[in-house]
Amino acid sequence: MLYYLFRFLDQFGIAGSGMWSYISFRALLALLCALVISMWFGEVYIKWMKHHHITEQQRDKSIDPYGVAKKGVPSMGGIVILVAVLVPCLLLGRLRNIYMLLMLGATVWFAALGFLDDYIKIFRHNKEGLAGRWKLIGQFVAGLSVGLTLYLAPDAVIRENVEVQRRDGVTQVVYKSEPVKSTKTTIPFFKANNLDYAELVGFMGDAKQAGGWILFVLMTAFVIAAVSNGANLNDGMDGMCAGNSAIIYVALGVLAYVSSHIGFAGYLNTMYVPGSQELVIYCCAMLGALIGFLWYNTYPARVFMGDTGSLMIGGTIGVLAVIIHKELLVPILCGIFLFESISVILQTEYAKLGNRRGKKWRVFKRAPIHDTFRVTPENMLPDAKYIFRKWPKTPALESMVTVRFWIVSIMLAALTIITLKIR
Repeated sequence: MLYYLFRFLDQFGIAGSGMWSYISFRALLALLCALVISMWFGEVYIKWMKHHHITEQQRDKSIDPYGVAKKGVPSMGGIVILVAVLVPCLLLGRLRNIYMLLMLGATVWFAALGFLDDYIKIFRHNKEGLAGRWKLIGQFVAGLSVGLTLYLAPDAVIRENVEVQRRDGVTQVVYKSEPVKSTKTTIPFFKANNLDYAELVGFMGDAKQAGGWILFVLMTAFVIAAVSNGANLNDGMDGMCAGNSAIIYVALGVLAYVSSHIGFAGYLNTMYVPGSQELVIYCCAMLGALIGFLWYNTYPARVFMGDTGSLMIGGTIGVLAVIIHKELLVPILCGIFLFESISVILQTEYAKLGNRRGKKWRVFKRAPIHDTFRVTPENMLPDAKYIFRKWPKTPALESMVTVRFWIVSIMLAALTIITLKIR
């Protein structure tokens, strides 16, 4: 809203009004605004939740050896992150921008889905929360909605990058003059740097373009659901998910800025997405919200984000990656989330295989994988067979595990960005 106000005032030559047209100014202001709101509202929220005795109950010692110390800590802290993201985006973003509207809609949707899950756990005293199938349905509905919007919205276009050979033999990247609807996406480690979904269904002949869009929409739904669930699984230690997500959003902010800048996009030979500069504001708002939330969420946590936060964070990461056509970089960028999901799948399927044979089989000491690093010998099943029984050798402090996961996330974020040049 403020963007439109100051653009109107700039017509009258009012000093300082022109600054609001710069994406860097609005993005940094969004970061600071979100940070202040998150820290201020976080304190208010924690006091309110404790006053009304809406807090975490004692956790199962077999799952969390530090659960005793976490009794009485408020949950559903994702509400703090939600408010801290929405306010700066509504104030500083261009609300007619299709990508900003998509991000805001996805933020509210996933926060509502996570809130429903937390509500059932806390107020209905059902530890299982929202049934898994309903979570998946909600995630896929969001993914399909985003994919169809990108297909149908006239403003959701790109300018395709094409390599041309100059007379002097130098290869130069140019962009097609007209923005177009495209089923292309960035693919890492390949020289052309683009993958066209339509080419994957080339056997459909004249209908391959329609098939490409169907494949794109399905891929969008899959990526969003996968990242949302991965972030949800990663939320198991103080500061874990918030810290990893903040690092991921820094990388996404860089990628969004590159995609919105025709000069940088041309230098890195990646597609140019007009209008995606507004996503930088969203990334900065989310980054500020997460950093402010970490003020209260680092060990020992005074508030937990709950599914309200983790589902929202993961879902919006997936949506943003799809918008800038970088969804195939998600396995690298969100490698921590991917590894968490894989560890749960392996643990579950191996345990089922053992149960069918009347035995207790496990791959890791505990899943998701971050729990493996804090499991003590007395928390292990004495009669179970573990593939990685001796790894790790000794349990680590929760804060140590969290920081080490942050370090891995930084490495993966850096690798994701440099893949634009490695091909």
